[in-house]
Amino acid sequence: MTGPRRDPDMIRPYVRTGGQIQAHADVRPESVVVAATGPVAGLSPDARRVMRLFAAGRGGLAVADIAAALELPPSTVRILVSSLIDSGHLAATVAAAADRPEHTTLQKVLHGLRELV
Repeated sequence: MTGPRRDPDMIRPYVRTGGQIQAHADVRPESVVVAATGPVAGLSPDARRVMRLFAAGRGGLAVADIAAALELPPSTVRILVSSLIDSGHLAATVAAAADRPEHTTLQKVLHGLRELV
């Protein structure tokens, strides 16, 4: 017989999120979040695991990267991150308007990609 099963999915997502069933619409898998302030005491074990990723000196992380690092479903991590943003532990980054490429540039890139196929 093998050792005890260490499957993170033994805990249902509903329990991991404290009963919250939906994330904010602006928290998507590609959303980048950074650690803000706030004590981690009183957070759920999974929320503390998320915060530990930022304690390792990493800058911003995408929600999908957090899900991969914790081996949790992205939908569950979206809800966890959404709750941490609400509590002030995480902050979502927003791209400045000057950093966004112009629509015509994106159209040219799309056209060039279609020509490659």
